[in-house]
Amino acid sequence: MERRLTAILSADVKGYSRLMSEDEELTIRTLIAYRAVMASLIHRYRGRVVDAPGDNLLAEFASVVNAVQSALAIQRELRARNRDLPTSKKMEFRIGINLGDVVVEGENIYGDGVNIAARLESLAEPGGICLSEAVYDQIATKLAVGCEDLGVQEIKNMTKPVRVYRVQEKPEVPAPTVSAEQAPLLAWPDKPAVAVLPFANLSSDPAQEDFSDGLTEDLITDLSKHSGLLVSSRHAVFLYKGKTVKPEQVSQELGVQYVLEGSVRRADSRVRITAQLVDATTGYPLWAERYDRELHDMFAVQDEVTREIRAALEVKLAGGEQKCVERPPTNDLEAADYAVRRLEDRVEAAADTRVQTQQMVEKASEFESPFVAAQACLGGTHFAQWAGGWRVRTRRFWRRVLCWRNGLSSRMALCSHSL
Repeated sequence: MERRLTAILSADVKGYSRLMSEDEELTIRTLIAYRAVMASLIHRYRGRVVDAPGDNLLAEFASVVNAVQSALAIQRELRARNRDLPTSKKMEFRIGINLGDVVVEGENIYGDGVNIAARLESLAEPGGICLSEAVYDQIATKLAVGCEDLGVQEIKNMTKPVRVYRVQEKPEVPAPTVSAEQAPLLAWPDKPAVAVLPFANLSSDPAQEDFSDGLTEDLITDLSKHSGLLVSSRHAVFLYKGKTVKPEQVSQELGVQYVLEGSVRRADSRVRITAQLVDATTGYPLWAERYDRELHDMFAVQDEVTREIRAALEVKLAGGEQKCVERPPTNDLEAADYAVRRLEDRVEAAADTRVQTQQMVEKASEFESPFVAAQACLGGTHFAQWAGGWRVRTRRFWRRVLCWRNGLSSRMALCSHSL
């Protein structure tokens, strides 16, 4: 016979007979829906549903941690669904988890390990989870959950008693409802503030959760290095994982102006990543992009897409460090007109045209001293005059030529006209 060590999850409905006697049709519909949810979550945490007779469900996991995480997710989801049902119609599952040696026959598993999991389930409260000592020892330092020691329990048809632990989840405190008039107004920081929401895994393979979470964490880390941005912490944004939230809600709760959201979808050896930057104050997207890559090296793809998204966001958001690029050339239309007319002229122009050009550029530079394009053009004109040997070499003339020659004015002109 084939044997293996496995984590066994056993679940059943508390008061199933009562529910069936009161409303058989509703109970069956609810049971089918709830079992589908449980099977999906078990699959997500890399488990396998072994059997589901009546109101029972038996599953196995290669990892004890995954088994407990799956049970926690199941109870949270079913608790949320039960809120919509009358008290007498709520369907609450009890779950027991054990780590033990089992006998494998085809798709089924048997043995004391399975029997202990079933007995632990009967000790759990409705909507609760009980663990054997073997399971508790494995998750005590790996999962942030509290466990109450119920002591050594005699298990029916078992010669050896088992120490049992009851999982204690922190009670869910509903967020207080605050009207728009009562909500405090957040003062925006002096830098763009962005929250990178966990990228959604749209693949059928739950294993891609690692890729999507890793992409999110890398974006948070890389953007946090930029001195021109304020980025919400990983702990803050991962509270929204798996939830549908509006950018306005994230803005109010985290005090950010912008929200970056996206998704990851894998098909065979290719992966598609979408990202969208939303102005949380208006709800309108500012930027969006799609990336299609071959997934030969997951980390290489992750790094490449992270770099591209980070570069796009830096240009879009980091106004403090992009002032040079974004500064308008001038606010004076007449000065701009003179400068444009100068830029259309060429060094090969005749001497009288050059004199006229110099006069136009000097006039443009008088309008607004920060208009660096005009200053640069003026320096270039003086240099052309000197090269042609037809300009009186005054001290002011040489200062402008040297300024242009050193590239200072030309760099500022490039910056001003880059847009």
